[in-house]
Amino acid sequence: MVKIRLSRGGAKGRPFYHVVVTDQRSKRDGRSIENLGYYNPTAAGKDKRLELNVARVNEWVSKGAQLSDKVAALVKEAGKQQAA
Repeated sequence: MVKIRLSRGGAKGRPFYHVVVTDQRSKRDGRSIENLGYYNPTAAGKDKRLELNVARVNEWVSKGAQLSDKVAALVKEAGKQQAA
């Protein structure tokens, strides 16, 4: 099954996540099929907290990809940002 989930990057104590499409059997930071954006939980000032290609996420979901819980919340947040 294909999952859309977070892949961790960044330094110790300063996490940075890529939103990726991957096979569920892959490791968390392993091989991915496509990179859909990023999430920076420690963003401050003019740094962007969330950048996400919602159209591609919806396309993958229509093909049967499953969203992780956190990614589902991020997609909802990104949709609100685009509407505003």
